Amino acid sequence: MGWVLVLMRGLPLLCAILIGVTVIAALRLVERPLHGASRPWTPWITVVFSRIVLALLRVRHQVKGHMMAHPGALVANHSSWLDIFTLNAVSPMYFVSKAEVAGWPGIGFLARITGTVFIARDRAQARAQKDIFEDRLHAGHRLLFFPEGTSTDNFRVLPFKSTLFEAFFTEDLRETLYIQPVTVAYTAPPGQDPRFYGWWGDMDFGPHALMLLAQPKGGSVDVVFHPPVPVRSIANRKVMAAAMEKAVRQGMPEGRQVAH
Repeated sequence: MGWVLVLMRGLPLLCAILIGVTVIAALRLVERPLHGASRPWTPWITVVFSRIVLALLRVRHQVKGHMMAHPGALVANHSSWLDIFTLNAVSPMYFVSKAEVAGWPGIGFLARITGTVFIARDRAQARAQKDIFEDRLHAGHRLLFFPEGTSTDNFRVLPFKSTLFEAFFTEDLRETLYIQPVTVAYTAPPGQDPRFYGWWGDMDFGPHALMLLAQPKGGSVDVVFHPPVPVRSIANRKVMAAAMEKAVRQGMPEGRQVAH
């Protein structure tokens, strides 16, 4: 029965992704010369197809709070590869990812075509990252990154690394930008390990994806948007990282507010 479910869900899921990629690529041919980097159309295609993916996986998607209207970035805890669809299903946003992801088979291509920002996690490149962020923010993009630097079992929030926050504290950015913390918390299907949706350590993508596809009963995910914080109100990147980490951890369900 598990393999039947894999085929019944996997084939439509692949078709949805292929159709989405094709539509985005075709629209970009018109969108790019008319609007440049602003991308007013194609991100909504990503939103629609992310919702389709979650529906095919039978993951109920629940949003609490609202994404900020201010210019700036969002930061979230990172539990799974599924986070990409979970967060994209809310509203247009652009992920900030480590540079290595661009070269990953399949995933790298999807990341590039949906406008992911690739950066090196190195303080020596803070100036270059600041320029990249500034260009994207001026284009109206709302960026999202995972300050933990890795994914977890969905039961803990790891310490937030402060490196990426540095770019938002330059003189020409800090006065106008906001950063909004976001908590992502999955609930496993009935009878399954509570960490069912978590993807961490040396877990392989393929077996984990097959496990989700073969699951007859669905689970759910809560996406909690906390109040945005103006960058100018925070002293420095380390204080901001600590404040964001605290807000995200407090948004986890009771029993999961586990410190590292």
